[in-house]
Amino acid sequence: MDSRASLLRLFHDAIAVASPARCLPPHLPPPPRGRTIVVGAGKAAAAMAQTVEANWRGDLSGLVVTRYGHGAACRRIKVVEAGHPTPDRAGLDAAKHIMALVQGLTPDDLVLALISGGGSSLLTIPPESITLEDKQNLTRMLLASGAPISEINCIRKHLSAIKGGRLALAAQPAKVHSLIISDVPGDDPALVASGPTAADSTTSAQAVEILDKYSIAAPPSVRAWLSDPRSETPKPGDPRLTQVDNCIIMSSREALAACATSAQAAGFAVHNLGDIEGEARMLASAHAQLALRQRGSGKPWLILSGGETTVTVRGKGRGGRNSEYLLALAIALNGAEGIHAIACDTDGIDGTEDNAGAVIGPDTLTRAAAAGLDAQNALAQNDSYGFFSALGELVVTGPTRTNVNDLRAILVT
Repeated sequence: MDSRASLLRLFHDAIAVASPARCLPPHLPPPPRGRTIVVGAGKAAAAMAQTVEANWRGDLSGLVVTRYGHGAACRRIKVVEAGHPTPDRAGLDAAKHIMALVQGLTPDDLVLALISGGGSSLLTIPPESITLEDKQNLTRMLLASGAPISEINCIRKHLSAIKGGRLALAAQPAKVHSLIISDVPGDDPALVASGPTAADSTTSAQAVEILDKYSIAAPPSVRAWLSDPRSETPKPGDPRLTQVDNCIIMSSREALAACATSAQAAGFAVHNLGDIEGEARMLASAHAQLALRQRGSGKPWLILSGGETTVTVRGKGRGGRNSEYLLALAIALNGAEGIHAIACDTDGIDGTEDNAGAVIGPDTLTRAAAAGLDAQNALAQNDSYGFFSALGELVVTGPTRTNVNDLRAILVT
């Protein structure tokens, strides 16, 4: 059995089941009596817009914003590409355009919102007292802090004029129907892309607590705004959101289930851990121990997990959370026979690099040593990309135009 090929097939199974062309059409609402305005943001936004155009019965227009390189050809819906994970001017202009599109609608109109992971940075309209540069610097600090996405998005929502339910408020009195491809553990619509059409249960005070928790040196304008009552988001039960329907159309759970079905058909027992959060290298250590225990069971196993790990950046190397997880996993396994693994982001981008992730096998550390690579030093420098690039073990797919977050699979033979 070619373990590497088997793991790559599993990853592509997850991408296929999460494709907007496959998962979106059954969830389209009926056309309204009035206008249909399509808006959206995220790494899947362009492919979602393309799918809507191919399946919609009636007129529509609108705009979606996606990451650079993740666009798709649309005829009636404008597609804008912008910065991710750090917001930029293109994203700011697109977000303002989206807010303008949903103004002045009637109860007969429909706003069809296409939301997917990555939308938090792509939909950026800071309050007037906070500059785009302030938001960019704060974003970089948050991403390097090791904070989970739920805490990062709490701050983002309270520093935005469009996230945290504010897009839905702007669309009143039109009906808002959001189709959401979830990239967050638990599939809470308020967390995906920082919930532009969802009520928010977090508070500005909690946002300040998170800044303090991670010793984030936020600009004074940020702290001043978070003390302003206007920074608060609409809460669950807000009567202004009664015309909003948030529908999760695809999630990591479904992608993991598809992988599990494929593995079971191939004769593997499957241990599906579900969506997981935590520091990548710590999670890798725990998963290594689990894999070593399964190796002694006398039958082949596949250990699956999804969700989103975090990386606390201390070194000056290159790499994303998936390649860092795998580097730490290889070190913890220390060449154990019969264990191979893959860790990739289903959007095709691990962090800010050009790879989706990487693969490892029992010979990873031996090959690295022969090439003059020090695995422990690479991990200390957060240089997992350089490590796996030198070994030729990066997984490069290019943009997949979907996003149900990470897939980690450990094959124990």
